Amino acid sequence: MATTKVLGALAAICVPFAAIAVPAQAATASTLSMRGADVSSLQRAMDVGAKYYTASGAAADPLDILKSAGVNYVRLRVWNNPASGYNNAAKVLAYARTVKAKGFKLLVDFHYSDTWADPGKQVKPAAWSSHPIGTLTTDVYNYTYSLCTSLKAQGTTPDSVQIGNEINVGMLWNDGKVAGNDFTNLSQLLKAGYNATKACNSGTQVVIHTADADSDAHARWFYDGIAAKGVPWDITGLSYYCNWHGTMANMTSVVADVRSRYGKPVVIAETAAPFTLNNADRTGNSITSACSGYPATWNGQGAAFAAVQSAAKAGGAIGVFYWEPTWIAVPGNGWDPADITNSGDGWDNMAVFNWTGVFNGAVSWTS
Repeated sequence: MATTKVLGALAAICVPFAAIAVPAQAATASTLSMRGADVSSLQRAMDVGAKYYTASGAAADPLDILKSAGVNYVRLRVWNNPASGYNNAAKVLAYARTVKAKGFKLLVDFHYSDTWADPGKQVKPAAWSSHPIGTLTTDVYNYTYSLCTSLKAQGTTPDSVQIGNEINVGMLWNDGKVAGNDFTNLSQLLKAGYNATKACNSGTQVVIHTADADSDAHARWFYDGIAAKGVPWDITGLSYYCNWHGTMANMTSVVADVRSRYGKPVVIAETAAPFTLNNADRTGNSITSACSGYPATWNGQGAAFAAVQSAAKAGGAIGVFYWEPTWIAVPGNGWDPADITNSGDGWDNMAVFNWTGVFNGAVSWTS
């Protein structure tokens, strides 16, 4: 999630596109084939006793509720060594079995950190903290390959993976941070992650994800930069939150631009909308205003999400993922991985279940 808004470089310093060879533009997408939900906090929620209910109030498995609402793809983040254990490789391996048993496809989101990675912070895992770029490249390869092959061995091969999370100006800072428009180090890390994924399973799709749905200039600066270094990827991932990334019409334009420019499918890898501006616990809400024209109400949340899906599809996107729709404020499932038991939930007004765990029937994932 884009907890900090960091702008990319100005369009004037973009890599000249004429120097970059890209494949021909694909046909406009007519459907959203990747109808996703990032439920990374759900495993912990269930472990500490969270209860979920259908819109009519019947107790049910939250994954079943989401599936009935149209979800066909689950995204799970992985942190290297979080203090709480959630969401390390072992936890992801365990929950991947649950997800795949329900018939979902699986997207694994590698943060390459022990904690949150987003545009404003990309902290190396403690175990890699002293490693230079050459060693980090090996670290990324080995870690990615290890988790992917472990998932494959248990029959839960990931359908797609993200090499980094919202890496607007790089990852594994400072070694992998883009400085002075030099993408050399970052390109080595991204190639390592791509190569490890394909060595594990050639059919797994590699997503490179930024929070650059706000402008063509920012998206072009990043993706032109990695393309000029020969970085391969399969799907372009963008985050879109109206509070940080502008209008939905603008998002449509950015999606269409990157889709045409790089000739790759595009997904909105994260989005969400509030159903209230009130707060369920002592931790303040991360988002405190609604999208223009979509009030923070039960119906407003449903309408806002429907509009995001329509806007993404209008730009030719093939998928939209709702970020943490199941993260209700339940004691013991806090925001801080270093103090998950005592910290609160900053997303309780953005989930698609209310504070008693009842699903918002106005929300649906549509093709």
